[in-house]
Amino acid sequence: MAVGAEQMAANLNFGALGKATELWKRIWFTLGALIVYRLGTYIPVPGIDATVMGQLLAQHQSGILGMFNMFTGGALGRATVFALNIMPYISASIIIQLMSSAIPSLETLKKEGESGRKKLNQYTRYLTVFIALFQAYGFAVGLEAMHGTHGAPAVIDPGVFFRFSCVVTLVGGTMFLMWLGEQITARGVGNGISLIIFAGIVANLPHALATILQLGYTGGLSPIFVAVFLLLAIGVIGFITFMESAQRRVTIQYPKQQRGNRMFGGDSTHMPLKVNTSGVIPPIFASSVLLIPATISGFAETRGGTGWLATIGRMIGHGQPLYMLLYAAMIIFFSFFYAAVTFNPTETADNLRKQGGFLPGIRPGANTATYLDRILTRLTTIGALYLVVVCLLPEILIARYSIPFYFGGTSLIIIVSVAMDTRAQITSHLLAHQYEGLIRKSRGRARLR
Repeated sequence: MAVGAEQMAANLNFGALGKATELWKRIWFTLGALIVYRLGTYIPVPGIDATVMGQLLAQHQSGILGMFNMFTGGALGRATVFALNIMPYISASIIIQLMSSAIPSLETLKKEGESGRKKLNQYTRYLTVFIALFQAYGFAVGLEAMHGTHGAPAVIDPGVFFRFSCVVTLVGGTMFLMWLGEQITARGVGNGISLIIFAGIVANLPHALATILQLGYTGGLSPIFVAVFLLLAIGVIGFITFMESAQRRVTIQYPKQQRGNRMFGGDSTHMPLKVNTSGVIPPIFASSVLLIPATISGFAETRGGTGWLATIGRMIGHGQPLYMLLYAAMIIFFSFFYAAVTFNPTETADNLRKQGGFLPGIRPGANTATYLDRILTRLTTIGALYLVVVCLLPEILIARYSIPFYFGGTSLIIIVSVAMDTRAQITSHLLAHQYEGLIRKSRGRARLR
């Protein structure tokens, strides 16, 4: 059956895509939702001078503000209602996922199936509101203390009313995006939350590409370097595509069982273990932790501060040896940490034993858990080194040649991963459509007979 599905997937054509009316409804719904999201990134928050906000962001482009502005599709730099974007929801999801492996009650909910998943989703929404409230209030208070290059305040009329309206607006924008992402997942194509981040990053890629071409045209960069960089970017995207689809297939065998006069079981399947088990989480965590002190030192310098904060900011700036070393070490650490949290070899071995499955040549129980743990360790090592290479190479280019921030390794991994996931879902919808067509034809032939 698996071979037949792969063969059918290879034979998919535009004719099948044109006949899949249900799939087209999902695609149009997804595009419409993303257009609504992009329109929202241009609706300003009341009481904020967007010009001053843009000046502040330009001053701290290499800090955490620059990274968040990339993920929000420029909404943070324009001080719009989607300035927080979907990041509070992602933070809440990661926290709940980590807590479900450490707190027994949440771990029990995770094992309860659909009902437990709904409760965990509800807890994630509550935590999203709390995180969004905290971030929105900090955003409002921080803006009141900021001024532009000419001394103009970022907030036109600071005070309690501004803080209240800013918090309500930003939290409302985040909750709307969370709802919109869930609607895309249920009624559209792909994962809604991932597509929102994808749309924010991709929306700024044309501007980043135009900036590079303009630098080559004006002599800021060598035309040869621009051509080599574009070829390198294509090569890195191809490498990311290969590594994100790479997996180790662990064979699982089920013994034959005789019930009456019939034989059951005896099937062989496989457990796919991705090389990059942790996905894009390690680079995001690592860059966020490193950019926080750099951002603080940048604000201190802007307000006339000097001393140890400025020294730390220079030492862990983009392209500095200490920054590269800490960035690589944190990526490796978070890769192993997140893989250990999301995949439990002992629990997987127990589930296989309860279902009657076993790995050929490996005894069930502790031996299976040890074997799976050894495989996971090797895969995580390869995945962590892959993330280090992909993330450090753009960092060097950003620091040395002032390449736009959007060509960082994290953004490229997100773009490729989301595109691959969306393509896989479109293919599965087309396969389901073709299977439905085959079933209808077989029923029609049966009636004619």
